[in-house]
Amino acid sequence: MSDNPFVLSPTFAGIGDNLRLRVNGLTQWVGIKDAPKTQSLFTDFRINNRSGIGFSFFNDSNGNTFQMGAKLTFAHHIILDYSTKQYLSFGLSYHINRFIIDINQFETTYEIPSIDPSINDNRTTFNSNFDVGLLYRNRAFYWSVIKTNLLPSTRTNNLNSKPSLSINYQLYLGYLIKNNSNVEIEPSIYYQLFSELHPSTTDFNIKFRRHATFGNYYWGGIGYRFTNNQLFKPFTISPMVGFKKANFYFGYSYQVDLNPFAAYNSGTHMLTLGFDFSQGSSNCVCTQN
Repeated sequence: MSDNPFVLSPTFAGIGDNLRLRVNGLTQWVGIKDAPKTQSLFTDFRINNRSGIGFSFFNDSNGNTFQMGAKLTFAHHIILDYSTKQYLSFGLSYHINRFIIDINQFETTYEIPSIDPSINDNRTTFNSNFDVGLLYRNRAFYWSVIKTNLLPSTRTNNLNSKPSLSINYQLYLGYLIKNNSNVEIEPSIYYQLFSELHPSTTDFNIKFRRHATFGNYYWGGIGYRFTNNQLFKPFTISPMVGFKKANFYFGYSYQVDLNPFAAYNSGTHMLTLGFDFSQGSSNCVCTQN
């Protein structure tokens, strides 16, 4: 939603006339002690008329557990039909993650008055894998399908258990509606299917963008997330706003919980800052804005 679909799919790397840089900061479940916090950076750019490269980094903390990771992406774009503006893109990402349990943060409780002396060092594990994606565009319509974790995963629920499956399938599709008043409306759907015993989820989103002079614009939107076995019982609603002024980008999202857990926190906040560096227009329409 923050004008950077590369976050969702590797297939978008290199599409556009700028080198895009986005920095995100997310604070989840404000009011809960040691609630998750995530910082991430995404950048992608074109390397020739038909290909793109992307990089991403993240740092995540959740109680006494910490994760850090990086991802390298390559995408290639081709023209299916020039006259009808149909394009096809392929994306491949390699990612590596580091997971840590920090025992220095352990605290004693009434039920556990002392820390187990056998726990004498931090627990760390690494895992890496590949993601692959396909993107089809037809004028204002687009869809992208992504399969994550192509190789057998080494991820574990804890560091002494057997690896568990973490294959994930994602579908992202949308349509851009334009009119003559410099206003755009973009409805989109983001669907996730897990191979583990997790219910699939869907996000319904709608975004409104108004263009001003010199490429500046303002936008607002809302996201509606639910598990697919409870269509009319959303567990989050997320209003969002943002703007682009010259090469600077700003976006803000507030996520509201719609379940009993909402009584214990004041929601989730995410801030996005970005810069678009001029790269020049591509000679191929498959990578132009």
